[in-house]
Amino acid sequence: MVQIASVFSMRHFFVLSLALNVSFILRSVFEREQGLNWLGFESEKDQVTQRTRLSVSSSLSSITTLAEAQDSGERIINLDHGDPTMYEKYWQQMGDKTTVVIPGWQYMSYFSDISNICWFLEPEFAKQVVRLHKVVGNAVTDGRHIVVGTGSSQLYLAALFALSPSDASEPISVVSQAPYYSSYPAMTDCLKSGLYKWAGEAHNFSKEGPYIELVTSPNNPDGTARHSVVNRNKGTLLHDLAYYWPQYTPISSPADHELMLFTVSKSTGHAGMRIGWAIVKDKEVAKRMTKFVELNTIGVSKDSQIRAAKVLKAVSDTYENVDDSEVGETFFDFSYHNMAERWKLLREAVEHSGMFSLPKFPPAFCTFFNQVSEPRPAFAWLKCEKDIEDCETFLKGHKILTRGGTHFGVGPKYVRISMLDRDENFIRFVKRLSTIRV
Repeated sequence: MVQIASVFSMRHFFVLSLALNVSFILRSVFEREQGLNWLGFESEKDQVTQRTRLSVSSSLSSITTLAEAQDSGERIINLDHGDPTMYEKYWQQMGDKTTVVIPGWQYMSYFSDISNICWFLEPEFAKQVVRLHKVVGNAVTDGRHIVVGTGSSQLYLAALFALSPSDASEPISVVSQAPYYSSYPAMTDCLKSGLYKWAGEAHNFSKEGPYIELVTSPNNPDGTARHSVVNRNKGTLLHDLAYYWPQYTPISSPADHELMLFTVSKSTGHAGMRIGWAIVKDKEVAKRMTKFVELNTIGVSKDSQIRAAKVLKAVSDTYENVDDSEVGETFFDFSYHNMAERWKLLREAVEHSGMFSLPKFPPAFCTFFNQVSEPRPAFAWLKCEKDIEDCETFLKGHKILTRGGTHFGVGPKYVRISMLDRDENFIRFVKRLSTIRV
């Protein structure tokens, strides 16, 4: 029996391997015949770009075959959370380039740089943050203060604390244009602070007096570029730029706002590090944000900062050391092609089903890639058409878990779907979505 099982296993493995190789060859031949060129670079990046595109395409093609074979329709597909596991594949390829070894005696002190406003900010992390922004060209850092936090969530609360008047007779109103990030209302009102309170949709805000407006651009959940909408005196803007990276949207110019939030969670995919940073123009605001983090957690993990610095350095190195044969695939090229391929597959699935619709994004010139490209958001803002009123419940009936529009301040016909899950889960999702009928 053992011998028979072994023979069957070998045969099964041989057939599967043959199928995957045929799939890869046919796809590669088809793309060459079609003359596909994702970026159209006219520089020495051509060879790396072509290898990256073929790697992503062949990988997804092989995974499609596996997903079709394994998906019986009974498996629950959870795309409710934005867990960025899509990036695991790239960092596995990087091997030891981002490995960090920390001896037990290092980084034991509370303090990192007592001469800095943010005294728990590790100098190497600050250095790599500034370097990466200069490589990408997505934010102004000169003459600004950097405040590190346990993810951008802590920094969001620190910013509310710093921007709220301490002597006001009532809490300052916090607003954002719908659809807004689903956690904003709960995070804002969690502690029932006497300094600030959630006031809802920015378009409906009519109260006189000071306010804080959250501007998330590209927006979570719908991926659109955002600007402030209230635009009145006494207003303060807080820009959440977690997705202003070239794999998600064209980089038009360096963002230059009073207070900007970023995170490694969506820039490089390292959500588990729980590291974010704020770029702050006003010194006093930076001081108050630092004070909040001090009172809240007495600083931020040095281990996480050192590891994050290593990751950010690895990303910048792949662009500043382009002649180094050991660099391999560049991070944003890999991520760009992966996101583009996923959006292509999702749009095909939506068209095939006829039950849903997706927003269309105008192309724009990206200064980082030096070409015109379309946005490829980290989340798909899917709308159920026909007579489906509750899209979240409808998809749940097909064992697809999403986050409904009511969490984002709009109606239930919309859902947010993460585009950042592992390849196997994403391919299984688009395959199932394409077959849904009423």
